Amino acid sequence: MAIVLNEQDTKFKYEVAEEPGGENITLCFACGLCTASCPVADIDPEYNPRRIIRMVLLGMRKEVLSSDFPWLCTQCYTCQAHCPQNVKLSDVMKALRGMAVREGYVHPSFPDRVRMIDKLSQELRHRMVQRILEKKSEEVSTDRAELLAQLSSEIERGV
Repeated sequence: MAIVLNEQDTKFKYEVAEEPGGENITLCFACGLCTASCPVADIDPEYNPRRIIRMVLLGMRKEVLSSDFPWLCTQCYTCQAHCPQNVKLSDVMKALRGMAVREGYVHPSFPDRVRMIDKLSQELRHRMVQRILEKKSEEVSTDRAELLAQLSSEIERGV
């Protein structure tokens, strides 16, 4: 993809920096520690936090705000713990989400749906870990499909 700089929004990075959590976005020097530590990047090769920051800094407003990237962030703050420039990328993602809603790139109800999925995924993780805790001192393999089936059954029963 060719980027034509004179067609980009040169004020975008400053608008992101004015959002709560976006203040340090311009400090990024693209070291890549955010991407290297990101659990989403581990499972999705297309997800690249460093690229998202670059796109913001280059003024690619429409491409950023219409993309799925801010919504795929799990808000785990691992990137922030590793960032030598204190960019606070999880907070930047929140800022981008808010901008995307305000500017009409996503429906206003969409953030609530994402929050519901975030809560559900945390609940599922918690239940899965609880399931294996009873055998934490033993060497036991965990069958992913079986664990998911058990949890699905519990959820359907309202347990």
